Amino acid sequence: MRVLSLTDLSDLREARRVFDVVWPSLDGSTQIQSNLLRALVHAGGCASIAYRDDLPAGAALAFVGRHRDRRDGAWSVHLHSHMAAVLEPFRDQHVGTALKMHQREWALERDIDTIVWTFDPLVRRNAVLNLVKLGVDVEGFEVDFYGSMDDEINTGDPTDRLFAWWRLTSDRTVAASSGHLGRIDPAGLPSDGRDVLEIELPDDIVALRATDPAMAARWRIAVREALVAAFADGYRIIGVSTSGGYVMERQP
Repeated sequence: MRVLSLTDLSDLREARRVFDVVWPSLDGSTQIQSNLLRALVHAGGCASIAYRDDLPAGAALAFVGRHRDRRDGAWSVHLHSHMAAVLEPFRDQHVGTALKMHQREWALERDIDTIVWTFDPLVRRNAVLNLVKLGVDVEGFEVDFYGSMDDEINTGDPTDRLFAWWRLTSDRTVAASSGHLGRIDPAGLPSDGRDVLEIELPDDIVALRATDPAMAARWRIAVREALVAAFADGYRIIGVSTSGGYVMERQP
């Protein structure tokens, strides 16, 4: 697999085609106009494409953002990873991981030590990628963050999102990149007074939306209510369980 940074307009169009295949719009329009994609990269953003056997397998787009440091309130720079798409024939082949690792290298070369993005809490494979393979911290949850979206995957479904903060040089990130995080068995955690709960997830919410939209909608509400209550009660997500749900621990 090769992952390349893109600047040339023709290469950017190839990445845009990947986005449009993964998130086809109901009206046939594009997810991102070529001129906007070109402008974001020209202004310092990162567009990339992954090839497997010289075939496009996935693409990603990120741009530079700012946030207030939790410690002193000063403004700090991060890379906001806005889009990461993998084509159907190449899923579950580590393409998403390769795109993220490329972004990590790109950011560190520019003295950026944090990458931020959002992800749908119902998509189990994304939870595993983010929490187990990459070692992100999950900081916050927002109901219907993007509002209504008009692509075939998200249309009619509220855009609830968790916020991933990938601190690129943290011990957690290093442990994940070395394969030392793994999934968590809640029953196997030390019985030292830790207050832990698990939030169950569907096996494959994307397939469920296609076969049983009503059941998918019930999962959306159930997970939303569980996350809202847990975050309000002082819990945070610490990993993915052996059965594929979120493991949350109450903070002291």
